[in-house]
Amino acid sequence: MEAFGEVLQPWYFQLKFLHVISVAMWSFSTAVAYRDYIVPVFNAWSRAPADPERIARRDWAMERFDSGAILEHVAFPLLLVTGLAMFFAGGWSLDGFTWLAVKLVIVAAIFIPMEAIDYYISHFGGNKARLRNRGDMARHEAMMRFHWLFFKVSTPLVVIFIPAIYYLAIVKPF
Repeated sequence: MEAFGEVLQPWYFQLKFLHVISVAMWSFSTAVAYRDYIVPVFNAWSRAPADPERIARRDWAMERFDSGAILEHVAFPLLLVTGLAMFFAGGWSLDGFTWLAVKLVIVAAIFIPMEAIDYYISHFGGNKARLRNRGDMARHEAMMRFHWLFFKVSTPLVVIFIPAIYYLAIVKPF
C-alpha cells in the first residue's frame, strides 16, 4: 500500500479537488427537491392518504426524485474512492483518536449503510417508476411508504452528520 501511496502522492491536490466536489455534490444535490417537493407532497398525502390527486402528486414527485438522485449516487462512490486515494497519497494514519478517525467512523457506520439502502430504494428493487410500469402497485405503494420512512429516519442523521463531517475535515479539531 505504501507504493500505491507514492504513485498517488503527486496527485494529492487533484484528488482533494475531486473529493471536495464529490462531497458537495453528494451532500447537497437533493436538498432543495427534498425540502420543496418531497416533504410537502408526502405531508399532504399523509393528511388524506386515499385522495387520488394527492397520491398521483406524491408518486410523480417521488419518481422524479428517484431519477434525480442519480447525481448524488454517482458522487458518493467517487468521494469514497478519492477519499481512500487521498488517505494513501497523504500518508494518513488511523492511529489514535483523530478527526480523520471520527470522520471515517461516521462514514462507515452511518453513510455507507444509508446510501446502500438509498441506492436500493431509488434505483434497484425499490425503484417506484419501474414498479408502476410493471403494474406491481402493491409493491409500488409499499416502497413509497418505505422510502418515506427512510426519509424520516435518515433526515435527522443527514442534518447532524453531514455538517459534522465538514467541520471535522475543515477545522481538524483533534
